[in-house]
Amino acid sequence: MSAKTKIVVLHMKELIYTGIFAVLGVLFLVLLIMMFLPDGEKEDTPDPEPETLETASLYIPGVYTTELVLGSQAIDVEVIVDQNSITSIRMVNLNDAVATMYPLLEPTFDSICEQAIDQQSLENITYTSDSKYTSLVLLEAIQNSLDKARTKTQ
Repeated sequence: MSAKTKIVVLHMKELIYTGIFAVLGVLFLVLLIMMFLPDGEKEDTPDPEPETLETASLYIPGVYTTELVLGSQAIDVEVIVDQNSITSIRMVNLNDAVATMYPLLEPTFDSICEQAIDQQSLENITYTSDSKYTSLVLLEAIQNSLDKARTKTQ
């Protein structure tokens, strides 16, 4: 038997790098396993009691806006609500160019806003046949803002 001695030279820098990469690899595998395995059964938490009609709120109070693009110009339809009612609806960033290009916009918007605040709903809003499409676009923008304001229980 001939025994030949082999000498292996390890540089400390290479050992440190290898150790760091090994630890990072293990952490990466653990992370992947945690991400893609199903969570198992969640603890049963009792459902909160449904709110009564007196304490139920329709909206989360605040100011909600929806951008409405008319041609190359954009205006914002802003709806302000409190817990149970629509308090204000207005157009923001309406410049003279948009008002000139769409002359039915402002009177139609004012009519819709007045009806919506009086009825506290967008149902049964009336408009003239001359402003049908303008009214539909404005009603959709107002409805989008109100949808943002609605509470999750509805």
